[in-house]
Amino acid sequence: MIFKKDNFVFGLALGLIAPMIGFLVYKLIKFRGLSISEMFQWMKFNPNLITVSISVSLLANAILFTIYINGYRDKTAKGIFIMTIIYAIIALAFKYW
Repeated sequence: MIFKKDNFVFGLALGLIAPMIGFLVYKLIKFRGLSISEMFQWMKFNPNLITVSISVSLLANAILFTIYINGYRDKTAKGIFIMTIIYAIIALAFKYW
């Protein structure tokens, strides 16, 4: 099972993919009738949506991190955590600069 693997690189991969999946879920729920490019244009004119999308995306990593920490898979959890920090720094830099 995927939740039993304990590997740092695997955690990095999960930490990279999970926010993308979280973002797509957010898009499907909130912006059902818009394409991805239309959604980005909408977000450009309303910066508050950027914050919400970042939060939802990082929530996916928080859920995975919790699952792996509670399962004592510390190497994988460490990879997820590092990717969460990197993702958050890039997202905040994108928002403010």
